Amino acid sequence: MFWGRFSSSNVKLTFSLQGANASALEKEIGPEQFPVNEHYFGLVNFGNTCYCNSVLQALYFCRPFREKVLAYKVQPRKKESLLTCLSDLFNSIATQKKKVGVIPPKKFISRLRKENELFDNYMQQDAHEFLNYLLNTIADLLQEEKKQEKQNGKLQNGSIDSEEGEKTDLTWVHEIFQGTLTNETRCLNCEAVSSKDEDFLDLSVDVEQNTSITHCLRGFSNTETLCSEYKYYCEQCRSKQEAQKRMRVKKLPMILALHLKRFKYMDQLHRYTKLSYRVVFPLELRLFNTSGDATNPDRMYDLVAVVVHCGSGPNRGHYITIVKSHGFWLLFDDDIVEVAKESRNLNN
Repeated sequence: MFWGRFSSSNVKLTFSLQGANASALEKEIGPEQFPVNEHYFGLVNFGNTCYCNSVLQALYFCRPFREKVLAYKVQPRKKESLLTCLSDLFNSIATQKKKVGVIPPKKFISRLRKENELFDNYMQQDAHEFLNYLLNTIADLLQEEKKQEKQNGKLQNGSIDSEEGEKTDLTWVHEIFQGTLTNETRCLNCEAVSSKDEDFLDLSVDVEQNTSITHCLRGFSNTETLCSEYKYYCEQCRSKQEAQKRMRVKKLPMILALHLKRFKYMDQLHRYTKLSYRVVFPLELRLFNTSGDATNPDRMYDLVAVVVHCGSGPNRGHYITIVKSHGFWLLFDDDIVEVAKESRNLNN
């Protein structure tokens, strides 16, 4: 799920299938309501690539990400990479003469399979793993390009600072998706608090039966007591002590990507199984598990995309995506694009 900082009307939705092809979709939206310079294109499934198609659709309708990828397209041509293939795909959609249709992401899928053998087969893949791989790969590529540009500039100027060359620059991937968690540990003997920060591009939260996203996020930051053999070594006490620790959000990202951990390993079954629990999620979200020194802790997020797994387990099923675009909702199911009608509730 992607939550972005965008304004939206406070409507709630359920989804109904509307139309079966591109012409029906265009008719359903209507010429007067169809957004200017917007395109709604399905993606061809090459056997098992629904996991990829669903994530790509969610990212395409994440406006800050789309704009950066399209801007990358107009830069001087570089050797082929996953990012150049992605920018070609996004540009192909954005520059179509037709408003609706279907595009085969053949070049992107081919490059993906070349770069990572995990995706070079016809088995069902995990959309969350793919999202992580894609964002980190793009970030690594952008950092390497910046490093090369700096080195080339230093060489032209006749000097190279090795320490400066090893610094890791933040990229636009980090600017969009990166937040910071702080792991706080409080010694129960001397009350000293230590903290350790770590960055994230998405948050993975456990799910429980009949719950909500807000409850899942509160559970993510539940206080845990360290005792018995798990006692905490306190630097102030210089000995192991009982302590309490919890994880809180210190820096909120521009776009919050949330992953519900629905696949759980069951010891008695010796395999992963899907937790098909009902989890209610709002159209607007505020994080209540922020740290005391968090910047703008009352920031409100609006739901912009949901990637949904349909099926009974991690090795079977199908992925679809529901996105918000210009005030209305669309369902992307590989090469099929349908309008989502407004109703009373949006839940899963």
